[in-house]
Amino acid sequence: MSRSRIPPHRLVALTAVAAGVTVLLSGCLSWFLPPRPDTTSTPTGEQVDASLQDFYSQVLVWTSCGTGMQCTTATAPMNWDDPAQASIELALVRQPATGTKKGSLLVNPGGPGGSGYDFILDSVDYATDERLQRNFDIVGFDPRGVGRSSPVTCYDDPEAFDEWMYEIVPGEIGSDQWIADVEADSAQFGADCLKFTGPELQYVDTVSAARDLDLLRAILGDTKLNYLGYSYGTFLGATYAELYPQNTGRLVLDGAIDPATSEFEVTITQAKGFDSALRAYLTDCVTRKGCPFTDVDAAMVRIADMFTALDESPLQGADGRQFGVDAMFAATILPLYSQENWPYLDQLFDEILKGKTDTGFLLADAYNERNPDGTYDSNSTEAIIAINCMDYRGDDDVATMRAEAVKLAAAAPVFGPWMSFGGTGCAGWPFPASGVRGPIEAKGSADILVVGTSNDPATPYVWAKALAAELENGHLVSYDGEGHTAYNKSNSCVDDTVDAYFIDGTVPASDPDC
Repeated sequence: MSRSRIPPHRLVALTAVAAGVTVLLSGCLSWFLPPRPDTTSTPTGEQVDASLQDFYSQVLVWTSCGTGMQCTTATAPMNWDDPAQASIELALVRQPATGTKKGSLLVNPGGPGGSGYDFILDSVDYATDERLQRNFDIVGFDPRGVGRSSPVTCYDDPEAFDEWMYEIVPGEIGSDQWIADVEADSAQFGADCLKFTGPELQYVDTVSAARDLDLLRAILGDTKLNYLGYSYGTFLGATYAELYPQNTGRLVLDGAIDPATSEFEVTITQAKGFDSALRAYLTDCVTRKGCPFTDVDAAMVRIADMFTALDESPLQGADGRQFGVDAMFAATILPLYSQENWPYLDQLFDEILKGKTDTGFLLADAYNERNPDGTYDSNSTEAIIAINCMDYRGDDDVATMRAEAVKLAAAAPVFGPWMSFGGTGCAGWPFPASGVRGPIEAKGSADILVVGTSNDPATPYVWAKALAAELENGHLVSYDGEGHTAYNKSNSCVDDTVDAYFIDGTVPASDPDC
């Protein structure tokens, strides 16, 4: 039996971008405006600690970077507790409001490690609708450690990194030797990240990113933060509200993460979510011509057997790479993020049953943002590992991981077995985790909308309910449907509720049950 070097759930992309397989494989959905003149920002001028005053008073200079888009770079402290130590860069892009501007709306697609810069530059119409674009400057940004913003870097040889991403570690999963090998690989990866990134690696945690968010708010000229966060972006937004409740304007958290949930609870809930989404896909599939299955329950068993077979005997792709269980894991969950992409699963399962890997590698590579030549479009893999390892750690006690593996396999027979042993993922990381799991109340904040989808595979609905209840001024907006995140990709009930809140400040009296 075999596994790749990274426990799959460590790379489960908590991002709205992953929902757009069609976007990833077929091009962007953006609609652009005519070019506008370059401008400068006008900071709020608010008084902050003297050590931060230069950061909060900086003037952003916007330059054209695409039809109708403007880009700039801000400077933030590397270490917010010691601002004089060093600084980092934060990359921003904005689409100016097409009508009367109410302010800026900052958008985060999730991850951690998702590029908000690319999300808005390439897919602004996927991120927001025309009504929000008319009323707000839509601003995308790369959080610290991500993309264009002083990125985490863990290699200088793309070929070596590609080999690390897809190479399969031999040995039986959970055996002493397998755990030792994976933990040694994880420690080496962390050492490489420190080597190529430098001291910034210690400060890519979500609390630091939330403090950056307040800085961006002020230098954009907004006295209150307006924010749309998808998936992991809900954790960033909730963290901001906890740190700066007095500065919250209108926050929408779509595809919510429950910050009070333990790492294992996150994993097992998510595993059950993916199994549930797969069953929903199969329920639809067996009604359609060309579906490779005829019975839902039998198909669930057959797919679980597929995963096991690929673990024991990976298939070889046309380029010589081995298509093992972790590549299959990535290829399968990516289309589950959005119901419109379920047909990719028809192709995937049909080909795997025939010993072919074309669609499998197409989907796995799209998930990993890998190009055909073995290079990568972004540093999302490096960033997701680095940020997760700084935010929180899984229990790496061997007996605990083995006991959890049994529970995962029982709770989610298809995906659960391959989401085990997550504690190995941060073994030997150069710095201790700085985050602490616990409820976020954001006492004294403005009203916050929390959007949850009933059969969301990546951020299950129970998390949205929990976060809305934890927040002192949280309001749940439920969407009864499939897929990961709901705003601008589900129905008019969700869209109208979110738009009315952002534009007019209208807070639903109760859950609209969309």
